[in-house]
Amino acid sequence: MAEFQHIKFEVDDRVARITFGRPPLNILNIAMMNEIGEALNKSAQQSDLVAIMFEAAEGSRAFSAGVAVEEHVPETIVAMLDSFHRIFRRLAQVSKPVIAIVDGAALGGGCELVAACDIVIASERAKFGQPEIKLGVFPPVAAILLRRIIGDKKAREMILLGDVIDAPEALRLGLVNHVVPANDLRGKAESLIAKLRELSSSSLKLTRRALDRADIDSELQGVEDLYLNELMKTEDANEGVRAFMEKRKPEWKNR
Repeated sequence: MAEFQHIKFEVDDRVARITFGRPPLNILNIAMMNEIGEALNKSAQQSDLVAIMFEAAEGSRAFSAGVAVEEHVPETIVAMLDSFHRIFRRLAQVSKPVIAIVDGAALGGGCELVAACDIVIASERAKFGQPEIKLGVFPPVAAILLRRIIGDKKAREMILLGDVIDAPEALRLGLVNHVVPANDLRGKAESLIAKLRELSSSSLKLTRRALDRADIDSELQGVEDLYLNELMKTEDANEGVRAFMEKRKPEWKNR
């Protein structure tokens, strides 16, 4: 297996394990997202895989606190969005069950990745949110996926207000499948993986494809166009990003 700088990747007994290796917050920068994409490319070559699993490295305070804001500038915004969305397009193409182990915060892009997983196991201290609106932008993937998962009204509330929810609320809404004590996360994940190993990898692949009949690629193209060609040309979107990097409150012009 190729060595990566920002993630750890291994295939172990028919499970591809992708571990985020930028603690404590596992901020998703372009380099890290490209590595995740490459790990998924390698996973696609393993025909007998029964699952792909995402988790954070030991010592992390967050599953992922989101995409790197400093790359949310005109010089890198296209590359940033492309590398991030390529992860979701590749997950759809690989079409294997995807499991996430979440201990701590899953915010912004981290929460979007959670939304794309089939089975999410969260610790009691996990938190979830889409705070992008507070920077003057919106989460493109969440705009597509969250409504399907937690319902239209609650998804609109989370995205429009940018509020954070705790693990029990995420379980109630259906964003996560299981909430367990932090010490039980690994055991719960392995018990689910053991069940998947008893099944046909080809049947799992086709079943996941049946569950994902909606074409996320075409939906993302429309949302990307709105994001890059309209939102990121507004004064407020750029002001929100600048204010975050300068650690100050944004001064909205409402245009």
